[in-house]
Amino acid sequence: MAEHPHAALVRKGFEAFSRGDMDTLRGLIAGDATHHVPGDHPLSGDFKGVDSIIEMYERLGAETNGTMRAELIGIGVDGRGHAVGMTRFTAERNGKTLDDTGCIIFRIVGDKVTDLDECVEDIDKNNEFWS
Repeated sequence: MAEHPHAALVRKGFEAFSRGDMDTLRGLIAGDATHHVPGDHPLSGDFKGVDSIIEMYERLGAETNGTMRAELIGIGVDGRGHAVGMTRFTAERNGKTLDDTGCIIFRIVGDKVTDLDECVEDIDKNNEFWS
């Protein structure tokens, strides 16, 4: 069975993120997209526009000296423009280690991601790590 196009788009995005390939990511995200990051820390909030989103991704790498990893566990789709990428993410920063699971709910229009709504299993752990 062939992979659903929305699942393939999400998988391509996770693979690009893992390689640090911001040019490929930029091509997958609509210019006016928003990435919503949960929590109460310097990297939480609404990142509006592809430039702001890419800058946030680059900052994740910089803040963790390149240790940020997002292991894709699975992808769910609804066939109506939504996909969910389930992940385990790890990173090291300032002597702290983050190991958590979460997901990103993607809204897809055509062949572009227009909205990313991130959820984490342990929001307090994430707040402490990124603060």
